[in-house]
Amino acid sequence: MTSASIKRVACPQCGKDAIFSPENPYRPFCSHRCQQIDLGAWANEDFRIPVAPEPEE
Repeated sequence: MTSASIKRVACPQCGKDAIFSPENPYRPFCSHRCQQIDLGAWANEDFRIPVAPEPEE
C-alpha cells in the first residue's frame, strides 16, 4: 500500500489523524485510549437520542 492510497480520517475523540484501514484495529479512532473514552461515554449514557414525552391521558 502506498502512502497516497492510505486513507486518513480525523479521530472522533481527539481530532488527530487516524489511519482508516484494517491495519488499525481501533479505527475510526487513533488509539485504544480514544476508543475506550468513547465507549465509556456511551456506557455513561452521555450520548442519547432525545425522545418527546408521551402525553398523559
